[in-house]
Amino acid sequence: MRIGDAAAAAGLTPRALRYYEQQGLLMPGRAPSGHREYESQDVRRLRTVRELLEAGLTIADVRSLAHVLEGALSTDGHEDEGEAEHCEIGEVSMRRLAELDERIERLTRLREKLASRIADRFGFV
Repeated sequence: MRIGDAAAAAGLTPRALRYYEQQGLLMPGRAPSGHREYESQDVRRLRTVRELLEAGLTIADVRSLAHVLEGALSTDGHEDEGEAEHCEIGEVSMRRLAELDERIERLTRLREKLASRIADRFGFV
């Protein structure tokens, strides 16, 4: 299928597909004309990438799991995660969660500091 069809099937835009390709997350085939050609396996991979990004992982996180994604999506459409792959996904996810918790704490302290200064200066918040 062509890029527009694959993008629609995966719930993405053609621009996102090109970006994922640039980032090494996807390597679609090419027609003799040079047009990208996507298979159903590519669409499954794109959906998985989209879900991981929506869950809070970064492009770099997903790229670090590219080899896991390659092996996890079988040609019959069923995910087939092995124990090692499952652990690796968990480790990356836990690292991202810890980084998010750290950012939340930092932003909370910053917000409290700003609110305190506004309250001291202007008497409200």
